[in-house]
Amino acid sequence: MIQFNRQFDPHQIKLLVFDLDGTLIDSRLDLIHSVNAMLRHYRRPELPGDVVASYVGDGAPMLIRRALGDPKDEKFVKEALDYFLGYYRVHKLDNTQAYAGIKESLAAIRNSNGVVRKMAVLSNKPVNPSRAIVEALGLADFFVHVYGGNSFPTKKPDPEGVRKLLQETKTGAQQAVMIGDSSVDAITGRNAGMWTCGVKYGFAPHTLCEAPPDVMIDQPKDLAELFG
Repeated sequence: MIQFNRQFDPHQIKLLVFDLDGTLIDSRLDLIHSVNAMLRHYRRPELPGDVVASYVGDGAPMLIRRALGDPKDEKFVKEALDYFLGYYRVHKLDNTQAYAGIKESLAAIRNSNGVVRKMAVLSNKPVNPSRAIVEALGLADFFVHVYGGNSFPTKKPDPEGVRKLLQETKTGAQQAVMIGDSSVDAITGRNAGMWTCGVKYGFAPHTLCEAPPDVMIDQPKDLAELFG
């Protein structure tokens, strides 16, 4: 189902910027396992999967800080982050896959009605695993750029990353949409003056009520219907 909160013409969109985790890919299990591997390593109690998933969205440093209960020892946080990243680097594709219907929707958007559209990824996940996952899952050819949480000095919801994409693709903000599963993505798009699209099937759709996007979709195939 497609629900508009603020009307706009999807066919005028020339650039679609996608979040990664919870939007294009279901990486939930591998993130949960990697966080709990880090906690086990430091002899801390493991966390329920839903709790770990609720911590995702603001980048790996914040994920680890939250999982550890926001300790004051910054050296320990950095060490734990390094352990998590090392573990995740090896295990990032154990269970992770594109959501059903994503690849078909991206193909439909790319080939729609003779309209030339560009697509990009802007994640708060570090850029190297982001690109490796996109490549391994056969999605890389759809995107002109894949940027991560360490590609710029700031992360989403700061609009620096999307503004760079607008500049690189020579696209006006009103011809672009930010697509994601959390309020972080909606606020990012809003901060850049772009249209926003929320997806209800991801990790943090409950947060979208904090910053309602211009349009909401229920499942990946709705992307093709909306923008195809």
